[in-house]
Amino acid sequence: MKTREKNYEPYNDETADAKRQFIHNVHRTETSMKWILIAIVTGLVVGFVGICFSKAMAFATQTRLTHPWLLYALPLAGLVIVGCYHLLKDPHDKGTNLVISAIHSGEEVPLRMAPLIFVSTVLTHLCGGSVGREGAALQIGACLGNGIGHIFHFNENDKRVMIMCGMSACFSALFGTPMAAAIFSMEVISVGVMYYAALVPCVIASFVAHSLAAMFGVQWESFPVTNLPAFTISTACMTGILAALCAILSIIFCIILHQSAHLFRKYLPNQYIRTFTGGCLIIVLTLLVGTRDYNGAGMDVIARCFETGQVSPLAFVLKMIFTAITLACCFKGGEIVPTFYVGATFGCLFGQLTGMYSPLCIAIGMGSLFCGVTNSPIASLLICFELFGYEGMPYYLLAIALSYMLSGYHGLYSSQKILYSKFKTTYVDRTAK
Repeated sequence: MKTREKNYEPYNDETADAKRQFIHNVHRTETSMKWILIAIVTGLVVGFVGICFSKAMAFATQTRLTHPWLLYALPLAGLVIVGCYHLLKDPHDKGTNLVISAIHSGEEVPLRMAPLIFVSTVLTHLCGGSVGREGAALQIGACLGNGIGHIFHFNENDKRVMIMCGMSACFSALFGTPMAAAIFSMEVISVGVMYYAALVPCVIASFVAHSLAAMFGVQWESFPVTNLPAFTISTACMTGILAALCAILSIIFCIILHQSAHLFRKYLPNQYIRTFTGGCLIIVLTLLVGTRDYNGAGMDVIARCFETGQVSPLAFVLKMIFTAITLACCFKGGEIVPTFYVGATFGCLFGQLTGMYSPLCIAIGMGSLFCGVTNSPIASLLICFELFGYEGMPYYLLAIALSYMLSGYHGLYSSQKILYSKFKTTYVDRTAK
């Protein structure tokens, strides 16, 4: 009986590897194209909403300045804000902390949060609450990014990228710093580890949103710092002293914000009573200090510091108090511009007392304090470059590095993870306090 031999094709490792590599390359190309297209869509959608938010904020600020009596409506505005959150069944809104938690643990960022924070922040600014706008932009962008991820049926990991992508786009459209916006959303989540998988989507969405905002005539603040003194041992030492003081001030600011929120919740657990009381306190404090400089975001005060080099010695203290009361009493907004305000006024005061070039001190104060409260040194450096120019690079780099190290493990966002020690190569895995 004859047996028929089967001709087997000899196994070729190189052929198999080449096929696998080709399949991997095709998959990578498809994935890359997917994220590029999605980032463009996100930049356009979120950028447009960011433009609307920017225009609404500008209108609210101008209206408040034109009609000072609106300050007396702040307690009523607080009642409306709390009522809206209760109506939409979100009475315990965590703000940016919810966004950070969503990236860490996959918590849902409800889409209804976007219109809520939009309207509530505009209303708070309209009536003179001491809050910023960029924190609200991060929340709006995160909600919209997560919503776009839902539309495209993304899995949990891809939705995290979409949240960061949305944050970058809205921050860029509103603040006009596309480089810092792209990096900040990745850096602020986990100190010591960056989500580089989100780099390309965040960068593209940030620049698309920024370009769109420019087309629609959004005006951004910038404060070019030129004619700087030479970077010498003497000026470096003065920069180090200012950075160390800003690091200490960032710790104090974070403690004030967290403790005031805790105390108001403890002694005024009813949100309606709390927000009405907080609004009345802001009115009383405004009348006592005799100026409206501490209401609203305060970018006009920052600009004045750069122009005149003069500031009230207690300006940074009062801004921290006004902001702490506003945020603790259920009003909505961000902490970033108040942080810039505190850093600018403190830096200006440092320049007055020491005779150091005042615009440089203001810029160092803003960058150092922002780094201290957010634990985001790379984004802080990029913000300095985009707001103040590149001429002061050695000053900003030194100040931000020192502020990052000396600010310890404090931060604005209690959901922020600090994975690696700031002092040695040790894994610590703790949350900001």
